Amino acid sequence: MKKIAVLLTCYNRKEKTINCLQSFYKAIYLSNSTIKFDVYLVDDNSTDGTSDEIKKYFPSVNIIKSAGNLFWARGMRLAWETALTANSDYDSFLLINDDVVLLETFIEDIIQTHEYCLRNKNQSGIYVCSTMDPVNLKISYGGLLIKKKRLFVKKSVIAPSEMPVPCSMANANILMVTMAVVKKIGILDPKFIHNFADYDYTLTASKQGIPVLICPGIGGYCVNDHGHSWLSSGTSFKDRINY
Repeated sequence: MKKIAVLLTCYNRKEKTINCLQSFYKAIYLSNSTIKFDVYLVDDNSTDGTSDEIKKYFPSVNIIKSAGNLFWARGMRLAWETALTANSDYDSFLLINDDVVLLETFIEDIIQTHEYCLRNKNQSGIYVCSTMDPVNLKISYGGLLIKKKRLFVKKSVIAPSEMPVPCSMANANILMVTMAVVKKIGILDPKFIHNFADYDYTLTASKQGIPVLICPGIGGYCVNDHGHSWLSSGTSFKDRINY
């Protein structure tokens, strides 16, 4: 890999966004990597001065302003579209959530996984770094395994190992997608506004025979702040739909 586009989107969490970028640039500096990284960040109309802080501390970041109606999936899609329009020579695209604090070894783990994939799968793929909750030290995001038994479908998080591990689908908190994958299946589906775009994308890749691999080790710290995606049956049907 020689050139990678880094994709982020943000809205009104200036401190987390700055911490994420600081950890990214520190990791790249310490890795002594010869890879060129271009950062594309969508600011979805933040009112807390996020863009001003980024311009002050990270002037090389390409900031894309939007009107405030994109949310996560469409914000990441806009960053991805902008990178593709700006330069067609990127080898890969690195998707990062702006609430992740990256560890110094994360990029080395991704490169190691890419090389493993080329050797063992004879093609490039998608590589996900697992994140850990800094408080309970449990895996918060990463690669997941889908198990089906008749009508029941269950997903479970796969713990990273010393070697790359295959998975059914993945979170995009730290996710590398190679250009070969983009040429085959495109980018995030525009029908998704916030959640599930990363699940859909990696499931689509898996179904088309593209390797989706979990990188060794932990890529960074991130709190799982999704909470429940449902309300109990004690609430009204209307309230559950609205939730």
